Amino acid sequence: MPKKLRIGLVRRGFSGSGGAEAYLKRLGRGLVEAGCETILFTSDDWPPSEWPFGPLTRIRGRSAIAFADKIEKMRVRDQCDVLMSLERIWRCDVYRAGDGVHRAWLQRRNELSSRWQKFFQPFNRKHREILRLEQSLLGERNARRVIANSELVKREVSEIYDYPAERIDLVYNGVPVTEFRAKPEIRERMRADLELRASDIAVLFVGSGWERKGLRFAVEAIDSLGENFWLFVAGRGNQKQFRSARTKFLASVPSLPALYAAADIFLLPTLYDPFSNACLEALAAGLPVVTTRANGFSEIVTGGSHGSILDQPSNINAIRHAHEIWSNQERREDARPLISERASYFDISSNVAQTIDVLNQAAASAASASEKIRKT
Repeated sequence: MPKKLRIGLVRRGFSGSGGAEAYLKRLGRGLVEAGCETILFTSDDWPPSEWPFGPLTRIRGRSAIAFADKIEKMRVRDQCDVLMSLERIWRCDVYRAGDGVHRAWLQRRNELSSRWQKFFQPFNRKHREILRLEQSLLGERNARRVIANSELVKREVSEIYDYPAERIDLVYNGVPVTEFRAKPEIRERMRADLELRASDIAVLFVGSGWERKGLRFAVEAIDSLGENFWLFVAGRGNQKQFRSARTKFLASVPSLPALYAAADIFLLPTLYDPFSNACLEALAAGLPVVTTRANGFSEIVTGGSHGSILDQPSNINAIRHAHEIWSNQERREDARPLISERASYFDISSNVAQTIDVLNQAAASAASASEKIRKT
């Protein structure tokens, strides 16, 4: 690897509670600490204070296509040794499919959609644009390499778009594990702030995109349990869509590790998730995780040992049963060492090291291709 590999990173949009944004910042820090240079190409809404890892170039584009067009027009690839996009654009050296395969998500969504939702979907401009860009990167091979964050995504990229499997690298997500290890004093203070009694079972849901992540199923399931169960929701969404006496929406969360420390169980009955960062954070905090097989995270855990894996997000009885099991404090305490041990394999340092290997290969390939063009 060159002493100072210059890496261009692309991400459109910003959410303070977004898993993709949290991952990108952790990756940026890791790349800089490894001796690389980074430049972030992003939209107007990314706060400069949230990217202290190098230059930040703002690109104006209201839609996915407009943003991708500006990336092409500015020739951002010429400003770096390797261009890695976490966003669907027209072309790049490495595409990290952290958002999964949009065509696969739409297929799963249709399984639970009404007839009218299915009818209007083809007319949705946002979906059409995302699918067009996805086709360019994967179907037309304009991404030289693809990083998949789960076997689920790797399989979908290969099967749906016939993308060559040998050009797909599996790199699971990573989090700073030690930051999420719960401390008793933090747990007690945070539970007091949340007005929780010792006998209360705090179930935590973290994430935006509530439709895809199955929040409606989480609310329904927790509402049907005992009065000592409470669901806490951290993330962006329309609260007015939900009517629940046992769900509390947290407007702002100054410290996610403290929130995980206060919880007893983590719940994400997602319809589709490439690999939930929030689930991995919960695992690092020692929480049993209840999620679905449609979550790439489920590949790294074992049901009954690290939580519960659901076949269907809409199976309210299955969600209820999982929480009845994990509401037992002794069972949770017995499982905590196994949960923490499993989380230790997915520290962000491992993710960064594997990602640098892929970027190094891509940079060498790009340099070789440029040299051939120069000689001709």
